[in-house]
Amino acid sequence: MTRTLGIVAVLAAALIAAGCATGRSGAAYTRDQARQESNVRMGMVESVRQVTIEGTRSGVGAVAGGAVGGIAGSSVGHGKGAQVGAVLGAVGGGVAGQAIEEATTRKPGIEITVKLDSGQMIAITQEADETFRPGEQVRVLSGGGVSRVSH
Repeated sequence: MTRTLGIVAVLAAALIAAGCATGRSGAAYTRDQARQESNVRMGMVESVRQVTIEGTRSGVGAVAGGAVGGIAGSSVGHGKGAQVGAVLGAVGGGVAGQAIEEATTRKPGIEITVKLDSGQMIAITQEADETFRPGEQVRVLSGGGVSRVSH
């Protein structure tokens, strides 16, 4: 039982670390985005709306949950009962692990609608790590299929 709890603790720590690794922030750049040219357009914030950015479903949560569920389920009964318990525990743990991964990596976000100086209206969604208000002048940086809004 102590061994199972230790495994659960290690897997939970891995899920939490995976949650910290997401980067949808206006201030976060991937390694591939560093030292790459971005187009800069100026505009004015028209509106800001609170949204939720879905968490990741990398499979880590499902695998970890399946492993923990399988180990826990195998301790139920003996012989074929333990085998059935392991299978049911693995399936249930996998489903639960995936749900936990998605929930722990979910982030608050904002959808920023910007009227560019060219007159074009665009909307960009990013993590809510910076405050924007209607009427503010902002920069829209775009490159490599990624756009972000900053002051």
